[in-house]
Amino acid sequence: MDPTAALVTDSTSAGGSRPAVSALVVNYHAYDELDACLTSLGRQRTGVEVIVVDQDTREGQRRVLEQRHRDVRWIPQTTNSGFAAGVNLAAQHASGGYLYLVNPDAVVAPDAIDALVAWLEEHPRVAVLGSLVLDPDGSIQGSARRFPGVWTLFGGRTAWMTRHFPRNPLTRRNILTGPHVREPIEVDWVSGASMMICRRAFDLVRGMDEGFFLYWEDADLCKRLRVQGLITMYHPGPSVMHLGGRSARASSRSIIAFHRSAYRYFRKHAGAVGLVASPLVCVVLTLRLGVKLMLGRNGQPKAAN
Repeated sequence: MDPTAALVTDSTSAGGSRPAVSALVVNYHAYDELDACLTSLGRQRTGVEVIVVDQDTREGQRRVLEQRHRDVRWIPQTTNSGFAAGVNLAAQHASGGYLYLVNPDAVVAPDAIDALVAWLEEHPRVAVLGSLVLDPDGSIQGSARRFPGVWTLFGGRTAWMTRHFPRNPLTRRNILTGPHVREPIEVDWVSGASMMICRRAFDLVRGMDEGFFLYWEDADLCKRLRVQGLITMYHPGPSVMHLGGRSARASSRSIIAFHRSAYRYFRKHAGAVGLVASPLVCVVLTLRLGVKLMLGRNGQPKAAN
């Protein structure tokens, strides 16, 4: 019997005694944006359990939001353990059959969560479903992609060629979103800025790898699910507006974390070839990191989640 066959069924217990969806939000000093995010979650047509892990909490600002959003479960942390660890901590307190990962600087359309769950209920072999993610100006973010590899250096979302020649073949191969996508499509991975995942699938792979402090943990999660025979899809209908990178800010720490996570992902998934090529990859990523740090704010990678 295929152990994954029933992973994405039975999203609620008998009689609906627990919520179908638990929204997991990992916040890091983005309180203004988080207020709008929580308001949008409270406007969903179906009730959603909302859990916020507040990294390196600022008690005064948190208390204000606690009063405004009384149905939210808050888990304040005195330090910042990273996005993956925050998601796992929130999941420990979640009771929903589906986990909805959403960034604190994202505003969720009123019907988005219902639409994502309804689609997953009809497609029980799909473990992860990402939504349409929009920039504030209405442009479509590259939130669904192929697994990273050597060509990501040239056609990735923050690569020079992508910024200056967005329609080049490498970028179009790597980034799978765009106005031409009208129906749900299978992809390698979707951004944790707006990701609906079956709880059973999440538990099957023991959640996110906390060795990723920030960036690429969503790609790693989808990669491990793929190994288990489970599918990730992108749905261009349900949408969120993502301000992008407000929690990360334009800091050297986030730039360093981006490159460390990229190297960790490569070493973890490249196999025997990766062991041989890892010194070269390390050199390339170190050089890229140096350039990004010199460029400062203009060279910072946008949020990968």
